[in-house]
Amino acid sequence: MSRAFVKEGAPEVPIVIPPRPPLPAGVPNYVTPAGLAALRAEKAALERSRAEIDAEDPDASRERELLTGLLGQLVERIARSQVVDPAKIGRSDIRFGATVVVRDADGEERTVRIVGVDEAGTAEDAVAFTSPYARALTGAKAGDTVTLKTPAGETPLTVVSIRYGA
Repeated sequence: MSRAFVKEGAPEVPIVIPPRPPLPAGVPNYVTPAGLAALRAEKAALERSRAEIDAEDPDASRERELLTGLLGQLVERIARSQVVDPAKIGRSDIRFGATVVVRDADGEERTVRIVGVDEAGTAEDAVAFTSPYARALTGAKAGDTVTLKTPAGETPLTVVSIRYGA
């Protein structure tokens, strides 16, 4: 659009940088090795996108500012990351990195993997370690029944199996 049609003195709309998935204050940013690799790949992609923007183009300044903001959030998240390798965990109870099969009261089984907040939702079975689902399961062993509390009510879940690693 030609600058001739832009109202002089019109306030510029501030750039809104969408937040990363929430992580409670003081809680470490646990990630699996795959999760850290995904964060680093995302960082590299943002850096490439930002580098492709013409620094001399005044119309691209908003896009550059957005990418810089997203990159800043991502760098901070990576810096706070603590890698937990599920393949090196030898536990019989449910913790971060576990892949768990649970059965609900109707006999339906579901498999979930307890992962970092940035990994959750990237696959159908990935749930954040901070989620109510993961919190209900944490510490349980195969054969235990836990109660998942949701706004819709309470749901009993029986732990069928637990595994770590691939």
